[in-house]
Amino acid sequence: MADFEITIIGAGVVGLAIAARLSERHPNLVVVEKNEKYGLETSSRNSEVIHAGIYYPPGSLKARLCVQGREELYHLCRRHNIAHRQITKLITATSQEELPKLEAIYHNGRENGVPLELLDREAALRLEPNIQTAGAIFSPLTGIISAHELMDYLYHTAFRQGATVQHHCEVVGIEFSGREYSLEIDEHGHRSRITSEKVVNAAGLFADRVAAMTGIDIDKAGYRQYFAKGSYFAVTPSKSNVVSRLIYPVPLNEGLGVHALLDWGGRLKFGPDVEYLVDNRIDYTVSEQKRAAFGNAIRRIVPTIRDEDLSPDLAGIRPKLQKKGEPPRDFVIAHERERRLVGFVNLIGIDSPGLTSALAIARYVEGLLYD
Repeated sequence: MADFEITIIGAGVVGLAIAARLSERHPNLVVVEKNEKYGLETSSRNSEVIHAGIYYPPGSLKARLCVQGREELYHLCRRHNIAHRQITKLITATSQEELPKLEAIYHNGRENGVPLELLDREAALRLEPNIQTAGAIFSPLTGIISAHELMDYLYHTAFRQGATVQHHCEVVGIEFSGREYSLEIDEHGHRSRITSEKVVNAAGLFADRVAAMTGIDIDKAGYRQYFAKGSYFAVTPSKSNVVSRLIYPVPLNEGLGVHALLDWGGRLKFGPDVEYLVDNRIDYTVSEQKRAAFGNAIRRIVPTIRDEDLSPDLAGIRPKLQKKGEPPRDFVIAHERERRLVGFVNLIGIDSPGLTSALAIARYVEGLLYD
């Protein structure tokens, strides 16, 4: 008999959401996390936005799970007093030339089932008089959430239901006998093994490496991840009230564009940019040399912000399945039966809207394993 029915690799928000859901009926579950605490990587270094589901291709996993996850997340937050605000959002076209793209985004969001309102310039300025706009989309269901409070809730729920969360445990090898998985674990240089009937790979930035341990050719499978760093700059307190909600530009290149965010301390921040990291190195520094570029990007949507109003804040890293310059890819959430890895689920390329989608992803994974 295996040591555990289910092993989840990775204790980010998605891994914890899966643990909280599955442990209710399957308490013989362990989450192994290589860091000293849960959620120290992508899950705690992001915009903390509850996305409405506007941008993603209709029918994609990102679109479906974002819309479902958004509703579940608001319900959970209200029921368990998890810090959140349905702060709303404007996507602003900064010139007449951007209006056709704005309309395309509006129709895409509506096709995904997202309630949106298309505003003319005057209506947009009544909501946010300090923005640059030729017209905007108003998203009433966009919000912000304390990712840390959410992860605390999910961790304690899983623990209360009998699950184990083991930190400082890095998976370094996986073998499948045809009946159960044997996982080699490194704990500060000490090697040991655990066995498990089922495995969920929710390892975030390192999910492709974990997938490769099972013998999957990650290049042939399209599972190789590329690290995209996103930096944020904070605005001086005297300018913190220049906008009252999230303000996004019409996207020009990769990502959604540098946008205005309000954090839990009442600070106004802008970010993230997109910087692909060479050789997938981990780098959380925010360079002062980006200040001018940030200033230019910010003034595209909020003209009154000057370079000297900005100071470096945090940075996060997202795992992307597309290389720099390639079109965005959908989430990969796959039960690897066809690769003769019965009971093994890979979650690869879980970037935005992974936080918003976490609860819906957990339900989806449960369906893959038990339906």
